[in-house]
Amino acid sequence: MRVAFGSDERTPLTDAVHADLEARGHQVVAVGPLADDGDATETAKQWAEVGRDVGELVATGAADTAVLFCWTGTGASIAANKVRGVRAALCTDAATAAGARRWNDANVLVMGLRLTSPELAREMLDAWFAGEGDPSEAANVARLDP
Repeated sequence: MRVAFGSDERTPLTDAVHADLEARGHQVVAVGPLADDGDATETAKQWAEVGRDVGELVATGAADTAVLFCWTGTGASIAANKVRGVRAALCTDAATAAGARRWNDANVLVMGLRLTSPELAREMLDAWFAGEGDPSEAANVARLDP
């Protein structure tokens, strides 16, 4: 699976999640400061730009899903949700991540850098990748499109 992966800063948590995603066999497409491509424009991106760019990767099909971070997770989720077709969910635990996938067919998992531990992130990733949209919620999810 191709996973867009973004944050406005690189931290031990983002490094741990990046390693986890690769260990699961996913192809990681890093955005913002997480991109190690030497592009100063990319690494200087702030949460609004990173959130939008990650959302666009998912909306265009360049990524199947995404994992996104900012300090609280709120700003990045707002920015990603401005992109048509994105359903970014700010999650704080595995049950919320599972529910976001099941009931909201969420396609971008957002976590806050401030309070998320690598262990908690791993639990959320387990739930995220194990979940899928509930077909009985399709009509509700369709109402989200403008």
